[in-house]
Amino acid sequence: MGKKRRTRKVGPTRGFGPRYGVTLRKRYIKIISTMKTDHPCPQCGLKTVRRVSVGIWTCRKCGFTFAGGAYTPTTKIGVTSKRISSRIT
Repeated sequence: MGKKRRTRKVGPTRGFGPRYGVTLRKRYIKIISTMKTDHPCPQCGLKTVRRVSVGIWTCRKCGFTFAGGAYTPTTKIGVTSKRISSRIT
């Protein structure tokens, strides 16, 4: 008879163990999972953008490299400023 599992898999927070509290671990899971997913490229439109380092994103298809947020290629304030600048011009 197999061993009964008493815990569940915790994903990116597996190295934390019981430390830091459940709220911070959930927040960490949300940030890391959105960072690791493929994002659409602003130039070619394909979902091939990956993070190179903090704030630097590159498209694996067309090679377009651009600056963005630390954990997402576009930030809320960046979208807002782009909208305002397009309204002015």
